[in-house]
Amino acid sequence: MIHKEGRMPILLLLLVFGGIYLFLENIWPVNRLVTTVFLLIFIFLIGFFLQFFRNPKRYSNTAENELIAPADGKVVIIEKVLETEYFEDERMQVSIFMSPINVHVNRFPLNGIVRYSKYHKGKFLVAWNPKSSLLNERTTVVVEPKEHEAILYRQIAGALARRIINYAKEGMIAKKGSDSGFIRFGSRVDLLLPLESEILVNIGDIMKGGETIVARIPKK
Repeated sequence: MIHKEGRMPILLLLLVFGGIYLFLENIWPVNRLVTTVFLLIFIFLIGFFLQFFRNPKRYSNTAENELIAPADGKVVIIEKVLETEYFEDERMQVSIFMSPINVHVNRFPLNGIVRYSKYHKGKFLVAWNPKSSLLNERTTVVVEPKEHEAILYRQIAGALARRIINYAKEGMIAKKGSDSGFIRFGSRVDLLLPLESEILVNIGDIMKGGETIVARIPKK
């Protein structure tokens, strides 16, 4: 299944390369080797776009206090940080790095009400740079469950990711595992959790967005 964010890029790619191929074949015939190389490049790009914009179905049958991974990728940071944008207190940060070959759909990590959603312009440092959480282009979203403590997550652009798409709107109901956004061409997602949370992953663990349980959060 192809994510909706990939439909237009794939269509444009088909139209552009299809038009060039017809031109080479019928209007300006060139050496057969040139046409073959062109077709191979086209097949490679189509394959890359199809795998990049794939949107596999994920099923999240978890307890209300269990936080699922918002993205596919590798855990690169687990540490206590001072969160200054919304909570203004110390939080446990769990960061997931997404490579270009990962599924790039972002998913809501839990059920609740979206209390805060904001976009920030910024730089495009490499996503594993610790300063990217505060300096890079990013979005910040806070989701508050009915009975448990609120959590914050950030979509962070990287050196290649130049477009962050965020579906979370203040006041909407977030459904665990449903699409919350999309980041193009590799980046990072940070989770900032209450200090009392039980972290269930380790640095280097591979996350499966919408399925891997990252932590258990405390009640209010």
